Amino acid sequence: MKGGAPFLLIDAGNSRVKWALADPNGAFLDSGVFAHGPQSEGGERCGGAAGEHPDAQVQAAAAIDSKTAAAGWDALPRPSAAWISNVAGDTVAQRLHVLLDARWPGLPRTFVRACARQCGVVNGYGVPERLGSDRWAGLIGAHAAFPGEPLLIATLGTATTLEALTADGRFVGGMIAPGWSLMMRSLGEHTAQLPTLAAESARTLVGDALAQHWFAADTRHAMTAGALLAQAGLIERAWRELNRAWQQDVRLIVGGGAAHEVAAALDVPHTRHDTLVLSGLALIAAEDSARRR
Repeated sequence: MKGGAPFLLIDAGNSRVKWALADPNGAFLDSGVFAHGPQSEGGERCGGAAGEHPDAQVQAAAAIDSKTAAAGWDALPRPSAAWISNVAGDTVAQRLHVLLDARWPGLPRTFVRACARQCGVVNGYGVPERLGSDRWAGLIGAHAAFPGEPLLIATLGTATTLEALTADGRFVGGMIAPGWSLMMRSLGEHTAQLPTLAAESARTLVGDALAQHWFAADTRHAMTAGALLAQAGLIERAWRELNRAWQQDVRLIVGGGAAHEVAAALDVPHTRHDTLVLSGLALIAAEDSARRR
């Protein structure tokens, strides 16, 4: 592919925003991550005082976010356009518009949506558009990264998602379960006096830890072990069942915010890959740009 202005790629998840600048061939030139705006006591993200107009909240939150985003964006050349996967809702979409307009006024932008077929991947959803844009971009990135291989893609974010992708690029379906943070939040909100623990608390239970260490004599340890094995057990069972159903070896790919801890507890072969969504967005951007020329 001929040279040209780079693509700005944005993966706005429920917990944070990851971004990358890629050349027209899909190679990353720069990348970073920043958090969403601050959260209210009730857990809803907000940007201003109680009763403040939503537009003012968006502006205030964007101003906070921009301190982090600008640290990486100020030195970037102007991209040709931005391709965005956003699963965090309309308020986050508005914040992204504010940030982009502040740095590159008038920058063209595309909010990616799943479709029936794109970049060599066929969408198995009955209504293709209902598949999350992050899952769709991740499927595209995975198919390109491991061409000709059947895949099970486990993404451990706010939710844990599993995607089954055939060697020829057919997405046959997936699973969605609560992720680590949702499990902990549910226990904390619905069971009195239980703490909310980060995934890092699981690090003492993986590696050379024996199974007997998982049976805890204190509450924090018990919660950590339960959440860790719930995640690992789901992934391992899904992988084994897919191998059995397809009667062939399936590559398990693991990524996401809790992947470090959960992957260390897995008792099956797996491959780490933490940029599938951004890689998929780069392919979508290249295809869109080629079609528009």
